[in-house]
Amino acid sequence: MEFIDYYKVLGLDKNASQDDVKKAYRKLARKHHPDLNPNDKEANKKFQQINEANEVLSDPEKRKKYDQYGKDWQHAEEFEKAKQHQQRSGYSSNEGYGGGFGGGNFSSEDFSSGDFSDFFNSMFGSAAGAGGGGGRRQAQFKGQDYNAELTITLKEAFTTHKRTFTIHDKNVRITVPAGIADGQTIKLKGYGAPGLNGGPAGDLYITFHIEEDNTFKRFGNDLYATVELDLYTAVLGGEKTIDTMDGKVKLKVNAETQNGTKTRLKEKGFPIYKEEGKFGDLIITWNIKIPTGLTEKQKELFRALSQS
Repeated sequence: MEFIDYYKVLGLDKNASQDDVKKAYRKLARKHHPDLNPNDKEANKKFQQINEANEVLSDPEKRKKYDQYGKDWQHAEEFEKAKQHQQRSGYSSNEGYGGGFGGGNFSSEDFSSGDFSDFFNSMFGSAAGAGGGGGRRQAQFKGQDYNAELTITLKEAFTTHKRTFTIHDKNVRITVPAGIADGQTIKLKGYGAPGLNGGPAGDLYITFHIEEDNTFKRFGNDLYATVELDLYTAVLGGEKTIDTMDGKVKLKVNAETQNGTKTRLKEKGFPIYKEEGKFGDLIITWNIKIPTGLTEKQKELFRALSQS
């Protein structure tokens, strides 16, 4: 019969810690569990191999024996008999092997002794997989995580608000914090699929997408906008009323303002995520509008200005 590399089954190397074995086992067992893969023979076979690997590598004594014999497992029985003979003859040995298996995580319904491979039974004996004297507790698995995407407008992202959407036929009502960023993912603990055998429910991960706005461009917590300014106000100075995300404000325009000049409005930008009362800035770029449809008299005035 073929040698089974239990480390390879769990995706580990021989230097893996007991914690590494535990993590790898739980991850793979959940992925290939029959309840999550009904009628999938390959998944069920993989599930058996994963449990068998865990039975060996999670038990320090069995792992020691497995590491010692490896591909020479067929000669393990002869070696053990020779060692026992030495001990009866008065020789001592520092090597010994425990009898039972600890660390089993599945009930007999999940994984009975008859489901162990011939390799396992030949190396460790069929009794090793039968559970020994202690009962086995049924493994608990966290439910599957769900992923969802939610598209909102920039205006909606500006304020904290409630949203309701449906995922897997279940209505979910959430609070969207002001300042949420495009591409940001938030986690809702326990809103995923139910757990197995009393395990905790999975989590829900929501990724937000924010639509582009026609007026404002967002970079971090700052907002940028381009505002048209008539030539006369740009030259002579004056006032200009502009839109912000939370209303209108009146700005003073300096005389002789050049095209492309920027004006920064402190704390008139985007709210900072989960920092109540704090905002970025709003940066206005002035776009000087050249007048059209001038009368001859107006053109004459411009000619006179150009010659002065």
